[in-house]
Amino acid sequence: MKKLNVGLIGAGFMAKAHAMAYATMPMFFWPAPAIPVRKVIADITEEGAKIAAERFGFEKYTSDWRKIIEDPEIDIVDIVTPNDTHAEIAIAAAKAGKHIFCEKPIARTSEEAKKMYEAVTNAGVKNMLAFNYRRTPAVALAKKFIEEGAIGKILNFRGTYLQDWSADPSSPLSWRFQKSIAGLGTLGDIGTHVIDIARYLVGEFDEVVSMMNTYITERPIQEGVVDKLGTVKLEGSVKKGPVDVDDEASFMIKFKNGAVGSIEATRNGWGRNNFLTFEIHGEKGSIFFNYERRDELQVYFADDPVDRRGFRTIYTGSAHPYGEALWPIPALGIGYGETKIIECHDFIKSIIEDVEASPNFEDGYRISLICDAVVKSAEEKRWVKVDFGK
Repeated sequence: MKKLNVGLIGAGFMAKAHAMAYATMPMFFWPAPAIPVRKVIADITEEGAKIAAERFGFEKYTSDWRKIIEDPEIDIVDIVTPNDTHAEIAIAAAKAGKHIFCEKPIARTSEEAKKMYEAVTNAGVKNMLAFNYRRTPAVALAKKFIEEGAIGKILNFRGTYLQDWSADPSSPLSWRFQKSIAGLGTLGDIGTHVIDIARYLVGEFDEVVSMMNTYITERPIQEGVVDKLGTVKLEGSVKKGPVDVDDEASFMIKFKNGAVGSIEATRNGWGRNNFLTFEIHGEKGSIFFNYERRDELQVYFADDPVDRRGFRTIYTGSAHPYGEALWPIPALGIGYGETKIIECHDFIKSIIEDVEASPNFEDGYRISLICDAVVKSAEEKRWVKVDFGK
């Protein structure tokens, strides 16, 4: 069976998720389209890279990501670094003829995203952006129902992504709160996940009108570069730095197909952990999903007999998308890791079968342009058309 050598750049939280996916994908999807080989991993320091290689099962390590790009053995460059490095790494990888798997959001700005999209297009390399939540079997089942016409023409989409890990002002000033590194705050970090799902299930955006807020304007400066996602609190007389990104973004949507919708994203919603939800209303029914109950999809079909109408809960399993490859009994439990495994499989398959991966850098660029419109709307307090002609 063909093998594909992976060079992973970055050694934090997402490196763990990606490394696990490469290791276990053939255990779930067999025969696998190809065997991913964890060849080399890069981190900022030599010691950090060495520890990451040992922990995540990579054969080699380096503190210079450029060595991965230059390595003729590497087939796939996987980017799991902060947003400010995505463009430089991806463009270099594309020029070197490497296939590229990149964590979301694609970049800090639409200008960077455009350059990345142009680079992979010119090089003809396969590319995928890691919006893994659309790989949740229940979300894929929602897509199946929609495409089959089970809920008819879509009228409305309502999505949320609510977290509370940054609601505490003593959470340190990680790179996610700094525009120079992150580009955007909540909108780019988690709001883009809901935008991706809305495009995946409903269609392309046309116009938006939005509000954006920053509630905590300064945070304690942390030592080191490891992003703890709010698990560390720095209290007392500690030096603080300014927050220059959004804590919350809320906006209404007009889709090109005539549907309407709304998205709310915040990292300051006390009591919400990973509350990614959507509800879709169609002419013949409705669909509701909550990622915190990710084995479940709630559906309502209007053509049911009147005395049997109501939301029913479907527990995803072997009869549903991806189910046969995962676990044989419905509701055994799908975790975050399984969504990354499915994502890994689909990307490897796109390389082997020479087909476009999805979502790819074009999708990432389009989502970046949608974010531009959201920001502009919040600033100008009006409806803004999404300009895909950039």
